[in-house]
Amino acid sequence: MTTKLIHHPYRPPAGFDAPQVGVHKASTVLFPDVAAMRARDWRHRNGYTYGLHGTPTTFTLEERIATLEGGTHCVLVPSGLAAIALVNMALLKTGDELLLPDNVYGPSRELARREMAAWGITHKLYDPMDPASLAAAIGPATKLVWLEAPGSVTMEFPDLPALVAVCRERGVTTALDNTWGAGLAFCGFDLGIDVVMQALTKYPSGGGDVLMGSVVTRDAELADRIHMTHGRLGYGVGANDAEAMLRSLPSLSLRYHAADVAGRELAAWCATRPEFTRVLHPALAGAPGHEHWKSSCRAAAGLFSVVVAPRFTSAQVDRFVDALQLFGIGYSWAGPMSLVVPYDLKQMRARPAYDGTVVRFSIGLEEVADLKADLEQALAALAG
Repeated sequence: MTTKLIHHPYRPPAGFDAPQVGVHKASTVLFPDVAAMRARDWRHRNGYTYGLHGTPTTFTLEERIATLEGGTHCVLVPSGLAAIALVNMALLKTGDELLLPDNVYGPSRELARREMAAWGITHKLYDPMDPASLAAAIGPATKLVWLEAPGSVTMEFPDLPALVAVCRERGVTTALDNTWGAGLAFCGFDLGIDVVMQALTKYPSGGGDVLMGSVVTRDAELADRIHMTHGRLGYGVGANDAEAMLRSLPSLSLRYHAADVAGRELAAWCATRPEFTRVLHPALAGAPGHEHWKSSCRAAAGLFSVVVAPRFTSAQVDRFVDALQLFGIGYSWAGPMSLVVPYDLKQMRARPAYDGTVVRFSIGLEEVADLKADLEQALAALAG
């Protein structure tokens, strides 16, 4: 009976279709014969060879993410940070140099300082708000420049076309962390960027419950290098995670734009509060890089930071954050629940841009009036 259950002859009829993509779970992939096994090559995606290298579910998600970003080649990895690591490992070797913006995502900087350095790959930081700083930093060994738009936590929006032009003139490959833009605010490839990664964990997932990243390019040679490294590293994503991502993608634009509208309204309200000396939101007039955002973007994520007046101690800022009732205290963003995290820039940056604690808000899908009331009541705890 066991043998009959394993080798049952029934096959469901062809022609079934439904709005949601089928979920294919596999480590082993079966071949009809030895000739088919020998003919398939995971390096060229001429069919299915092993679950790690793709199933109909993951291939479908890769194609949709490539379309979202405006690219042609995509690979999936287990997280956004894994996507950054994949690009670094695929495109750099011992003796090469990597350039990072000085407001880079913290784990990306630590990856460069630790693992990349241990492999003989050096790095430098440049000021993303000054293309001349990037030009001065590029040397003969520079092979990859990372771009972020906007910068992590402090939300400066750089002049991406100017930065890309500097790299193009010197023949240096560019890679963009487009997690904030989510493929909706702007198209990195239209600005001349070579490789675009995204933490799908954020807006594409939208639920705060799936970890995944993507790397996309339009360049066939770069795609081949990235794909080969991806396969050799054994990166893969689970079928159920791919299913969850595919289910969320159709509502991505609706959720992103809802968070954008709410985020702008709350950022403008925070700008009227005396407790905050700056509101850091690229779409807000006067924010760092606002004009660059305006010229390159058609939308903005529901993410912004405030600089709390220096007269308030870090303990008072912590009381303010603790007093918030609708904002969860936690990392990441872009889920249905609004989130908040306080940051001490002195511990994050060699040259902190602001005095006072920075508090970052990720706006979810709650009613704006309720979030505003929550912020107002918590500000009383800040002053208390």
